[in-house]
Amino acid sequence: MKTTTLLIKEIYLEGFKNLGSYILKNYLKIFSWFCFALIFIGLYALVFRMFTGFAFD
Repeated sequence: MKTTTLLIKEIYLEGFKNLGSYILKNYLKIFSWFCFALIFIGLYALVFRMFTGFAFD
């Protein structure tokens, strides 16, 4: 089991080691922040609706 875990870790590290494209790295960062913002907006809308008495029928 430990050998398998180490092999998966090594494959993962090797796969992303040469991911040197500056544009790709920044795109992934922007995309992840965009996703976090959408999740936050969704949670805010849900909490707002719960506290204002919206009927979820």
